[in-house]
Amino acid sequence: MSKLKELREQRARDHAELTQVLLGADTPESREKAKKIITAINDAKTEIDKLESRGQSVIGQGTELDKDIEFRRAFMSYLRNGENRMRPEDREILSSRTRKESRDVSEGNVINQLGSFSSLGYFVPAGFVYDVETATKYYAPLLDGGNFTVMDTATGQVLPYPTSNDTTSQAQLVTEAGITTEEDVSAGHINFGAYKFSSGLVKASIELIQDSAFPLESWLAGNFGRRFGRTFEYMFTQGEGVTSGEPTGLLTAVATGGGTPIIAAGSSETTGGAQTGANSVGYSDLVNLEHAVDPSYRRGAKFMFHDNTLSAIQRIIDKYGRPLWVPGVASGVPDRILGYEYIINQSMPQIAASNVTVAFGDMSKMLVRRVRDFSVLVLRERYAEFGQVGFLGFMRVDSNLLDAGTHPVAVLQQHS
Repeated sequence: MSKLKELREQRARDHAELTQVLLGADTPESREKAKKIITAINDAKTEIDKLESRGQSVIGQGTELDKDIEFRRAFMSYLRNGENRMRPEDREILSSRTRKESRDVSEGNVINQLGSFSSLGYFVPAGFVYDVETATKYYAPLLDGGNFTVMDTATGQVLPYPTSNDTTSQAQLVTEAGITTEEDVSAGHINFGAYKFSSGLVKASIELIQDSAFPLESWLAGNFGRRFGRTFEYMFTQGEGVTSGEPTGLLTAVATGGGTPIIAAGSSETTGGAQTGANSVGYSDLVNLEHAVDPSYRRGAKFMFHDNTLSAIQRIIDKYGRPLWVPGVASGVPDRILGYEYIINQSMPQIAASNVTVAFGDMSKMLVRRVRDFSVLVLRERYAEFGQVGFLGFMRVDSNLLDAGTHPVAVLQQHS
């Protein structure tokens, strides 16, 4: 039996055991046992992801290595000679790789962060260390193509996005030779601007660029990507909009769009405990939230919440004694809640009185306007007297929910 198959079957067995534990009495011992089982299920998923990723990375490894070497050579030519004096083939290599990495950066697939100039000396190895251990911190892949929608534009001028709500109009029954009354179609628009975000300036010495034992420039681009990814997670979730000079986040758009939040009643209905709507999420809360969204938006809909909220939901059962959270066992099948996929978003508020903790609906209706590609300025002249090169990344974006009036996304709010 393959390791992948073994891990998937173990997840299925653990989930069956979890069901039995949740059906039993709610005691400190049962809660601790459920926690350990959930941890084992999640650990198995992490191991499955690693094995699948490792299998993909081995295939074509030589090709990627060759591309990295070519890109490094082209980038060094750019730093030393400038774009105008580069060979055409080097310019094309740099251009194509930059376009690819700019997409990865904005989609949340690459990651980012960096320190002061003096600390960068550690990237010139004194011995056999040819890599760097980079701290990581999760942020939601909101722009990976399966969650929010990205609209690329060539310029950053104000862009009106047309909307129309004709849902209150119906066809008319008329008699022979009868008169048909007028029934206009309503129309509106949502404006998208272009707010500029910066990675922050990073300086590196010429010696560091020449002596670094690994592709410093690729690593640096990855760090810039992480910085943008973390900022965009928050902005596209809680950004306050044009009045505050920032993109409109999903929660802000839902609140200002006129949708009525579902108020949580809590999980005591199935646990028999003392949980309330202020400190827990219950089965009926999520069902009510699901049906607060019109069926036309529920095809392909997803939940979105903080990781700690997921931890609470994983221990909830429905009125028939079935866990709401069902781990995906087959290859390529995601974990689900009430049959729907979910997004872990660390910028969502956690469970506490009056907080909006869960969003549900058609997340593709959240539109991110992106102007051109991710841009990196290489400042050679400004710091030339210090023998340094400056790197500075920019992106111009805006976001808003495409709500024409029937609210494609609804939210759950904890009781006060």
